[in-house]
Order: sequence, then C-alpha cells, then structure tokens
Amino acid sequence: MHWKKWGIILSVVFVVLLLAADVQAQCPMCRMSAESNMSNGGTAGKGLNIGILYMLAMPYLLVATMGFLWWRNRRKNYDDQNEAIDA
Repeated sequence: MHWKKWGIILSVVFVVLLLAADVQAQCPMCRMSAESNMSNGGTAGKGLNIGILYMLAMPYLLVATMGFLWWRNRRKNYDDQNEAIDA
C-alpha cells in the first residue's frame, strides 16, 4: 500500500510537469513600461508586483505543506508504535 501511494503521487507530479505551459520571462521593455505607467499614476505595476510575489511564494508554500504533512505522519506513526508497545 505504501509503494502504491508513492507511485500515484510521483505519477501525478510527472504528469503535471509534462503539462506545464511554457512562459516568457519579463523583458526589459515590459519592466520599463510598467515603471513608467506607475510614475504616471497607473496601476499596471502593482498587478505585476503582486504576480511576482505570488510566484515567489508558491514554492515555499508547497515545501512547507509537504514538511508539515511529513511531520504529522511521522508523529502519528510514532504515537501508534508507542501505543502498540504499551498495550
């Protein structure tokens, strides 16, 4: 059962990586356009900055979630083993 669960997880990760869309990096002209828009009172730069922060936060959230789930499962297994020994 344990290997089956990991196989499914790895399969899902592999499929997600294969289906990831190609993205274009922000070019210097786009950056200058957003900066000039902001200096003229526009809001295009705010959306760009929020998007960048969102992209930066996602890997940290994913790693933190995986770490929490790992810790919780390890603690549960440890508690189950101690209950079996005490019984």
